[in-house]
Order: sequence, then C-alpha cells, then structure tokens
Amino acid sequence: MGILDGIVEWIAEQVMYGLDLINASVLGALGCDMDVFLRYFPAAETMYDIFVALSIGLILLLWVWNLFKNFGIGGGGEAEDPVKLSIRSVLFIALACYADQIVDMALDIGGTPYNWILTSALPNLRFADFNSALLTIIGVCANGAVALIVLILLLILAWNYLKLLFEAAERYVLLGVMVFTAPVVFAMGASQATSNIFKSWCRMFAGQIFLLLMNAWCLRLFVGMVGAFIANPLSL
Repeated sequence: MGILDGIVEWIAEQVMYGLDLINASVLGALGCDMDVFLRYFPAAETMYDIFVALSIGLILLLWVWNLFKNFGIGGGGEAEDPVKLSIRSVLFIALACYADQIVDMALDIGGTPYNWILTSALPNLRFADFNSALLTIIGVCANGAVALIVLILLLILAWNYLKLLFEAAERYVLLGVMVFTAPVVFAMGASQATSNIFKSWCRMFAGQIFLLLMNAWCLRLFVGMVGAFIANPLSL
C-alpha cells in the first residue's frame, strides 16, 4: 500500500495546487468593473458605437411609427399622446447616448460592497494545506487507506468550489454583455408598447449585480471556513 498511498497523496497535492492557482487568478479578477471583460472581449468596446447608433435609429423608428398610428387612429384607441411621445423619445435618445456613463455609475455603486467583501480580513489560506489537515483528522479516526479517503474528499471539495467559481464567472460575463448592449435596451423605453422590456432589463441588471455580490460573499465564506479548518483540524 506504500506505493498506492504515495500516488494518491501526489494526486491530492496536485489537485490542491491547481485549486490554489485558480482561486488566486479568478476570485480577484471578477468584480463590478469591466476591465477583465474588455481584456478578453475587446471587440465589445469597439462595437459599442454600433449599438448606440442602432438604439437611436430604433427610437426614431418607434417615434415615427407611433406618430403615424396617432394620426391614423385620429386621437382614439391606444395611441400615445404626441407631445409626451416626443419628450419621451428625446429623453431616451439622450439616455442611449450616455448609457455607458449611467451603467458605469451603477457598477460603481455595486462595486463598493463587492470590494468590501474581497478586502475583508480572512485567515491566510493555501488549499494545499487542506490535504495535510484532512490526513491528520482522518488518520486519528481511521486506519487503512487514509490517503484514498482524503483524495475522494478533496475531489468533492475541489469540484464544488470550482462550480462556485464558474457560476461567478458566468454571471460576470452576462453582466458584461448587458453593459455593452445597454443602449439598445434603453431604446425600448422610448415607447409605451416596449417600455416593459426596458423595465425588465433594469430589474435583471440590478439582480445580476446583487447575485455577483452574493457569489463573492459565498466564496469568501467558503475560503474562511477552509482557513479555519486548516488552522485547527482536530477541533471538530
């Protein structure tokens, strides 16, 4: 069993070293700023002006169409008031032109608690130390193939932690897509018929920021738990 134990321990150490590498590179990169998103998707910033022009075109199209409906219906039905429609269209053209600044302001507000979570004091943590801690606690309680049991527990731990990281990364990418397509969604607010799309987007955007905060909070809780366990594994 000596050779098998050595192989199992080596695999467990490599898994933990890989988790250390992923934790250091991913957790700090995800946040409410788009720097990392633009680093990997630079075309999003390049094509942003296209979405602004498209949004202005959509607003003007909705404006003309609703005016046509208003005059065609003759003041009855569900046509919007021309004066209110015109004011609303001009307002949302301005919002579409300054959508990047509006969205950046929302990201700054959401990024403040995110930075608080990331900079909170936690025990120094190396996932590689978790292997030794598990060997200690299981060695006290069990005999035989201790290293194999440890490997199974480490794989379960690593897989669940990676799922948390992947979920946070997925939400970050989705938030980036919403940020750089915001002007087109702002265009939907220029008409009463499409305003529900704009309202739904606003709720979804705020929800994505909140869920990103919750992902960071859960990851930090997990890291703190592992750090406390490594510090005193036999206290359970």
